[in-house]
Amino acid sequence: MPAVHKLLLEEALQDSPQTRSLLSVFEEDAGTLTDYTNQLLQSMQRVFGAQNEMSLATQQLSKQLLEYEKQNFALGKGDEEVIGTLQHFSKVLDELNSLHTLLANQMADRMVFPMIQFREKDLTEISTLKDIFGIASNEHDVSMAKYSRLPKRKENEKLKADVVAEVAYTRRKQHQASMQYYCALNALQYRKRVAMLEPMLGYMQAQVCFFRKGMDLVSKKMDSFLTSVSNMTQSIQAQLDSESDLMRLSQRDLLSVEDTVYMPDQDSANPPVNRTLIQKAGYLNIRNKTGLVTTAWDRLYFFTQGGNLMCQPRGAVAGGLVLDLDNSSVMAVECEDRRYCFQITSPTGKTSIILQAESKKEYEEWICALNNISRQIYLTDNPEAVAIRLNQTAIQAVTPVTSFEKRHESLQPESRIKLGAAESPVVSTQKLPEAPPQPENLIAPGTPIQFDLMLPASEFMDQNRGGGGRRTNPFGETEEDSSSDSHDSLLQQVFAVRFLGSMAVRTGRSREVIYEAMRQVLAARAIHNIFRTSESHLMVTSSSLRLIDPQTQVTRISFQLQDVTQFAAHQENGRLMGFVVEGPGAGEDSEPTLSAFVFESNTEGEKICYTISLGKEITEAKKTEQRQIPAVCPQTEQRQIPAVCPQTEQRQIPAVCPQTEQRQIPAVCLQTERRQIPAVCPQTERRQIPAVCPQTERRQIPAVCPQTEWRQIPAVCPQTERRQIPAVCPQTERRQIPAVCLQTERRQIPAVCPQTEQRQIPAVCPQTEQRQIPAVCPQTE
Repeated sequence: MPAVHKLLLEEALQDSPQTRSLLSVFEEDAGTLTDYTNQLLQSMQRVFGAQNEMSLATQQLSKQLLEYEKQNFALGKGDEEVIGTLQHFSKVLDELNSLHTLLANQMADRMVFPMIQFREKDLTEISTLKDIFGIASNEHDVSMAKYSRLPKRKENEKLKADVVAEVAYTRRKQHQASMQYYCALNALQYRKRVAMLEPMLGYMQAQVCFFRKGMDLVSKKMDSFLTSVSNMTQSIQAQLDSESDLMRLSQRDLLSVEDTVYMPDQDSANPPVNRTLIQKAGYLNIRNKTGLVTTAWDRLYFFTQGGNLMCQPRGAVAGGLVLDLDNSSVMAVECEDRRYCFQITSPTGKTSIILQAESKKEYEEWICALNNISRQIYLTDNPEAVAIRLNQTAIQAVTPVTSFEKRHESLQPESRIKLGAAESPVVSTQKLPEAPPQPENLIAPGTPIQFDLMLPASEFMDQNRGGGGRRTNPFGETEEDSSSDSHDSLLQQVFAVRFLGSMAVRTGRSREVIYEAMRQVLAARAIHNIFRTSESHLMVTSSSLRLIDPQTQVTRISFQLQDVTQFAAHQENGRLMGFVVEGPGAGEDSEPTLSAFVFESNTEGEKICYTISLGKEITEAKKTEQRQIPAVCPQTEQRQIPAVCPQTEQRQIPAVCPQTEQRQIPAVCLQTERRQIPAVCPQTERRQIPAVCPQTERRQIPAVCPQTEWRQIPAVCPQTERRQIPAVCPQTERRQIPAVCLQTERRQIPAVCPQTEQRQIPAVCPQTEQRQIPAVCPQTE
């Protein structure tokens, strides 16, 4: 017997287009078999009912048996044994056509009834299972569409749990319906043979039994043939029974899996991600534009073939080309509040598509596989080994050989990177969980984003080509300056990165500001279709971060490591990293500026963050190696402080002088940076005040003159800002008044002239405002 085609039950859960295509062939075969069975049953019923026209009906049946060979069965081609047997039956029917008038009862029991049972039981069951399978598939598609539209907000966790449970229920229902449908279609291939042979076997046995006595010659010729046909049907039935048992066992094993198999997102179980794939296949959601501003998402089956990304709709025979992946770029994007979205862009930047995976594992494996294909690994002799080698190269971190090597062997890189803050590694404090800051508190709304921090290498070479033998740096840095710190640094690590964007931020003490800057930069690049990036080398040393042109080897920009206040890698896309740099303000008294820089690395952003953390620890270790003095002097047993503060690097003095045991203050205030004097003079032990008031910034004098011990007032009143004189002149010790009255703002003179010591009156009376003359003339008396 030829091999029987079967539907694999293991492919029922995946429900790939290949399985659907093979399923359509089985359905076409079942439809053809149904049509043929109805025709054959009509012929048998005609034989049964046509007692007077038995000869004509038997002849028609003989012709119908010959039509089996001409039927276009998709899975029954090449079944020569059945075809030959039916042809032999047709010949026998022609010879025994005139002897079948008395076989109505035998034909009803052995020929018509088995065929009716096959049609009503087997074929009707196939049709019913097909409808159930279609309904289950539609329900699964609806639940998957609802799941794909789930937002990422945490308040929707209950909604997510309900939708995930609905997806698992519909997927399990579809899995059960598909396996029952597949089993029925597989069994139909055996029952089809039995249904074709068993009625005719019963018919012929009835004929032989009825005419045995009168047809000895005919019966002898037919015995061996009928025996072979009987053995054939029994063998097919035995195969059907064994195959049914195997399918039941396979169905039971496949249904005994955990419920997580039916859940679309299994990230809670932390499945391993294969980053060395060079080919990938599975269902993805693709975004299609339906209008100027409207979009629609379609769930299609995608697979890679060589260097191409192919797409095959459900029910299609073959897939079509979507995009050439050679030298293309793959980037994770935020799109319409959907999870696990990534974008594939052609090398020219003119063609791009956005796809969505159904789980984090699929999301990461698709990005890794497409990146491996874009590097044309599939063209090598051993692409799997090349992919594994590249992945190992990307994962391994090059640890520099320094005096701190043993110190860091026991520390895991992940523990340093998760901190992500420019803090001292010695001090570790536990903080209470705080509410996540709002985006507007991290970055001001409407902050511009800079995408062109660095010039492309071609433009940079054009600028330096006509300048003579020496190259100049567009950022004002010479080659001697750029290489001076590299020889003295204990740490030197170079990473290949691509600059994505930078923007001003409001704070530099939280990793959330870096995550928000990454989100806004990637969203802005996607909105404005900015895909061109220039590759640079990021050199991390123990003192600075430098971006170097890989072609000219000139430093494009550098940052001091002490100015880097925060650094972190992206939580989901490990290739993205960023840091916050503190810079000087616009003026002397203005606050420092904070800027966030976002990069994409070829390996992993966490490796760069670990190296930056290592550089900061080396810097902190250098600071601790500086000279320290004991807190208490061993000779005088008095408390002492260092001459220079290790935090502010400013000169400081003790609060009490060790010689005079008197309180002393620094000559310049550490907060206001202004000159200050002690409240009591250490020589005269008198109270003294500064020449300029620190609050009003105005000149001031002491209330009592330290030389004459007389009371004195400032030349200008601090409240009215008017000129004032003392009530008694310090030279003549006589009472004096101001030239202008402070209340009436009129000119006034003293009652006694200081030269003649004679009484005098003002020329105008202050009350009547009339001119007046003195009673005695001061000249003639």
